[in-house]
Amino acid sequence: AELIGSLTHKLETLQEAKGSLLMDIKLNNALGEEVEAWISELCKPNEIDKYKMFIGDLDKVVNLLLSLSGRLARVENVLSGLGEDASNEERSSLNEKRKVLAAQHEDARELKENVDRRQRVVLDILAHYLSEEQLQDYQHFVKMKSTLLIEQRELDDKIKLGQEQVKCLLESLPSDFVPKAGALALPPGLAGDLTAVGGWTVGGPNEKTTPSLNTM
Repeated sequence: AELIGSLTHKLETLQEAKGSLLMDIKLNNALGEEVEAWISELCKPNEIDKYKMFIGDLDKVVNLLLSLSGRLARVENVLSGLGEDASNEERSSLNEKRKVLAAQHEDARELKENVDRRQRVVLDILAHYLSEEQLQDYQHFVKMKSTLLIEQRELDDKIKLGQEQVKCLLESLPSDFVPKAGALALPPGLAGDLTAVGGWTVGGPNEKTTPSLNTM
């Protein structure tokens, strides 16, 4: 029950952090809309197109890099955890998957470098039109766009890990386990996913719940 309380508290903290992060993303997007309005008013049509394509590609490439990094890390974790009894076929399949993902990750890194070069071109263009303050706002918007995407992915991964630990502990509890009243309240959004796990109805008087995020 203590592990359960610790985990649910950490999940609640992570959900609060995500709420705050989503607000930061909303504010940065609002700044981006303001920047785009300046550019649409001051720049030539082909320059506006260059800006819009750069911003769209920045989003795509950062998300691609994050996705490939996560998949590559998961494959490497599985490989490092293989026991001596693992078959050559399984080991070979994982090595091949790692090789493919590593190549894709390298391609994505090259795409990111290309986007970074285009960022400098766009900055040079905008420097002819925007005031110093407006230019700083543009640079802040672009920098935070990538930073917030990365932070959002990391938070989502931690929340997912916590929810998986919740399920594992719920399933490992003995069938005659009776929690103390009010000790195992799950954070919003989690209880619905865990209804009736292991024969208990989560959220009712006989709740089951889970381990601490020591790895987070």
